[in-house]
Amino acid sequence: MKIVIEGKEIDVKEGVSVLDAALEAGIYIPHLCKHPDLEAVGGCRLCSVEVEGIEHAVPACKTTVEENMVIKINSEKADKTRKMAMELILATHPADCTGCPKYGKCELQSIYQYMGVGPEKWRKKSRTVQNDESNPLIQHLFTRCIRCGRCIRACRELRGVKVLDYQRTKNGIQVGIDGGKSLEEAGCKFCGACIEVCPTGSIMDAVGMMKEEVSYSDSVVPCRAACPAHTDVPRYLRYIKEGDFAKATAVIREKVPFPETLGSICNHVCEDNCKRNEFENPISICKLKKVAAESHDESWKSRAFKSKPTDKKVAVIGAGPAGLTAAYFLAKKGHSITVFEENGKAGGQCRYGIPAYRLPDEVIDKETADILEVGVELVINTRIDAPKELLDKGFDAVLVSVGTHEGSKLPLEGNDLQGVYINSDFLKKVRQGAPVELKERVMVLGGGNVAYDCARTALRLGAKEVHIACLEDINMMTATKDEIEEGKEEGIILHDAHSFLKIVGNEKVEGVELQKVSKFYFDENRKAIIELVEDSNEVIPVDNVIFAVGQRPKGTEKMELELTHGPYLKVNEALETNIKGIFAAGDVVTGTKSVISAIAEGRKSAESIDKYLGGDGDITEKLIDEEKANSYIGRCAGFSKLERTKIELIDADKRKCSFEAVEKTLSKETASCEAGRCLQCDLRLNLTQPKLWNEY
Repeated sequence: MKIVIEGKEIDVKEGVSVLDAALEAGIYIPHLCKHPDLEAVGGCRLCSVEVEGIEHAVPACKTTVEENMVIKINSEKADKTRKMAMELILATHPADCTGCPKYGKCELQSIYQYMGVGPEKWRKKSRTVQNDESNPLIQHLFTRCIRCGRCIRACRELRGVKVLDYQRTKNGIQVGIDGGKSLEEAGCKFCGACIEVCPTGSIMDAVGMMKEEVSYSDSVVPCRAACPAHTDVPRYLRYIKEGDFAKATAVIREKVPFPETLGSICNHVCEDNCKRNEFENPISICKLKKVAAESHDESWKSRAFKSKPTDKKVAVIGAGPAGLTAAYFLAKKGHSITVFEENGKAGGQCRYGIPAYRLPDEVIDKETADILEVGVELVINTRIDAPKELLDKGFDAVLVSVGTHEGSKLPLEGNDLQGVYINSDFLKKVRQGAPVELKERVMVLGGGNVAYDCARTALRLGAKEVHIACLEDINMMTATKDEIEEGKEEGIILHDAHSFLKIVGNEKVEGVELQKVSKFYFDENRKAIIELVEDSNEVIPVDNVIFAVGQRPKGTEKMELELTHGPYLKVNEALETNIKGIFAAGDVVTGTKSVISAIAEGRKSAESIDKYLGGDGDITEKLIDEEKANSYIGRCAGFSKLERTKIELIDADKRKCSFEAVEKTLSKETASCEAGRCLQCDLRLNLTQPKLWNEY
């Protein structure tokens, strides 16, 4: 079918509107109430056009094309109708647009610029209307509302939530909620569709929700952005909600080869950034990942890519999460991979630095086997101190990922007494089943998760009284809230905000002298500033002391590679060291972080090494087809108040005597309910972005 718009003949599909036909052909017709994803209502009249044979101007959004139709956009009739409509819209709109967050991206601003009229010409009066900034995620600035109805229709037609409507108020007709309820009280799901379709700055994200330093999509979906590996959190939560754990596992495995490990021990920064924090507790993302992983569905393997073999050989030094992740993806790119591990088994810190009650051996064994299955060769009980020699032996590239396995002692008086341990040595011995001599009373120095690993392990080895002392106040400790609470339940005695003065004893440990801290912070040079409370010294009688005050790489000074900040390897943006062909990743570069951070480093190093070897560096994996999410999410009474599912633990008196897993995995039914708490923030990104007139 052919029509003519402004003298230009174009081919159009039968049944489409004049507006859609014009926009598809790159011809701009002003419009406000029409959104690409919403049905047309013809309310704003800004899309008025003249159609040959029709006496009056008609709304282009509600006029269906006909064969040989002749349309004029800028005729006298159309312009007159359009300007009258704009006058009504601008009559009560704020005079100053420069202070609006949507300045320069506002559809209304774009249209009056297109029409060549300034708002000062049309504004007749202003409204004094109370803005609604009471909701935690969404602010409604009524003075900027033009009553186009797009937010109402999006809430109704696209989402099925149906909480927004026109309300008659003392200030006239405005968008609101029946009975003057808040969005929370009305059952809003805070999906953000209303924000996305609003053409002006009337409905916006609450102040502070959108971060200028990150991309728009990352601000909209902060959980996915916060994950170092950028796992598609909303997508796999949606599958868990639907009970499809196989697809959820596939989504997770597109980014990480250790889903069950992460489900057990991840530091879940995604949860820290979950928008649910603005109401109640975040989604239990980490434990939902564990449920999916424990389904042990392997259908994802049928879609896993494996490139043709290359003639390139890569050596990986260290079989921790960074090294094994890199090995996994490089092997899938067709390279021949050999991993050298100084210990008797793969796993790195996951196996030798984390207690079995948090991460059982069988989980590490299973996920390591999946990695070796793609063609990775593992050489155990082999320590490599000279990476360059591997290049000389025929390897085309080397990755150093030896982690931070050497613990540190503070220079305290008495740190060499019998009965003093270092965290890394202590935990490794226990994990290997080697004998560790502990007496009844133990003091752990440090305030992180490793300190709690040591303390809770000491309990399981038979200690009767276990203390933790740290400089930080309990609210500033780096240990997770769960670790602190579970440790307290098991009887661990916490001395937060205490400095360690000395270890007391004569040949053997007899106690630790502590002093209360009134203030602890780091200055601009990252130097620790500690202010103590006078006359607050006390000696805690103990028989053993375990230092858990940090870890560092071991043996890097022998590698003939450039170092930085002491023993850490210096790399460039591509993670390459000062020697061409030798790369480094994980804690040996960044310092001790987390398993998910190490995995992300492993992915990045695999991309860089593949490029170095002549590949494209693309390790993207699609283990399931992209499926359009059902955006019709419906209303749920009390949705914002839905409580986070509590993880059931083994009774404290029972668990502290055993290295069995302390947590019980959620049932699939409970997991589906917990996943249903997700706000599905990513649905916003599926909405079509209207183009401004200068983009045509």
